[in-house]
Amino acid sequence: MTPNLQPQDDRDSDRLAWARHALGDGSAVLHRASVDAGHRSYWRSSGHGPDRIVMDSPPLLEDVRPWLHMRDLLENGGVRVPQVLARDVEAGFLLLEDLGGPTLAQVLDETNADAYFDSAMTQLLQLQSITPPADMGKFGEALLQRDAGLFEEWFLQRHLGLALDCGEVEQLQLVQRRLMDNALAQAQVLTHRDFMPRNLMPTQPDLAVLDFQDCVRGPIAYDPISLFKDAFLSWPLERVDGWLARYHQRSVAAGLPVPALDVFRRDADWLGVQRHLKILGIFSRLHYRDGKSKYLVDVPRFITYLDEVLPRYVDLQPLADLLESKIKPALRSRGAT
Repeated sequence: MTPNLQPQDDRDSDRLAWARHALGDGSAVLHRASVDAGHRSYWRSSGHGPDRIVMDSPPLLEDVRPWLHMRDLLENGGVRVPQVLARDVEAGFLLLEDLGGPTLAQVLDETNADAYFDSAMTQLLQLQSITPPADMGKFGEALLQRDAGLFEEWFLQRHLGLALDCGEVEQLQLVQRRLMDNALAQAQVLTHRDFMPRNLMPTQPDLAVLDFQDCVRGPIAYDPISLFKDAFLSWPLERVDGWLARYHQRSVAAGLPVPALDVFRRDADWLGVQRHLKILGIFSRLHYRDGKSKYLVDVPRFITYLDEVLPRYVDLQPLADLLESKIKPALRSRGAT
């Protein structure tokens, strides 16, 4: 049965009333600050006191308690996360500190990337040093199979309209299996799963980490490659390789279970390929199922990522062949590159 969702006008009124009460300011107003790919929305207050952020997480659509639980875990482990100033869990409203306007993605450039990424590594190493709770979800077989299905169902079939023959399906599944086996064989640590500049906020003295509610126990190379091969920002491959080497050096010093550098770089590359395929599926699903079309503009970025890395590994050649024979022609026919 479809849940009886609250009308939007009522939700808007309840959000404003709750915010005014939490702020102690009957004349405060709210302005949209941001919205994510899920059902949460964020609103910046303005009034007599300092600006704050109201998180609106409609209970029937997105329970706020997992977010709060993960926030507390990260804060207790020394990760910089937003402070919670007031909460109504049943209504799905939180009052948060306002970390400011631009995300790291909006201020990064060629001149400051080294310094900012070093700061991001500090937060990431702190996060990865936290022992995952016993009941935490795992980046395991089920999740990997689901991710593989996203690429096939939503990107290849729905977006590109491709019907692979039996041989092509077999070769794609072979590569997916190799990617999954590599991920499962890596050392497992607390993993953000979306550790990228858009989810980091420049604050003093540290970057603050956002959008952490989906943390799992996962492969150690996943978050570093997510940071340097972002869904919305691209860097030259040589620079990415340098940052991966810097992360490796710092993770060894922090006592994290990373393998030798050459093995770690391969692990990161392969997880990057797995992540790129997944995101192509997610962006397509956001467009066709959820009506959120802005993400598809970044499809060419992920094709470029694949072009950069696949030639390094003969075991991934079947995917490179599929890219050239089917995927790129289908994209060109749609007017994309």
